[in-house]
Amino acid sequence: MLESKFQACLIKRLKAEFPGCYVLKNDPNYIQGVPDLLMLYKDKWFALECKKSKTAHHQPNQEYYVDKLNSMSFAAFIYPENEEEIIDEIRQASRTGRKACLPGSE
Repeated sequence: MLESKFQACLIKRLKAEFPGCYVLKNDPNYIQGVPDLLMLYKDKWFALECKKSKTAHHQPNQEYYVDKLNSMSFAAFIYPENEEEIIDEIRQASRTGRKACLPGSE
């Protein structure tokens, strides 16, 4: 599956599973390496870097920004092989008063 197709399907799924959320696509030319998507939901935010597969190449700075943003709230690499796990983490974080951070993000 192409990354663009995965990303489009993911956006539809996020909007369906988290009613009222806003999913914003970041401009990759503005800050190189910032995650592709920013989801705003309730009083939390979630940054997601979409990849077509677990083994897909990471661009320079992507790991830096995913780690940095995850320490602030929640950020993760998401691909078909871990989609269910990441969606579940978002679901759990959005239900609790806890920090949204995903421990040990890839």
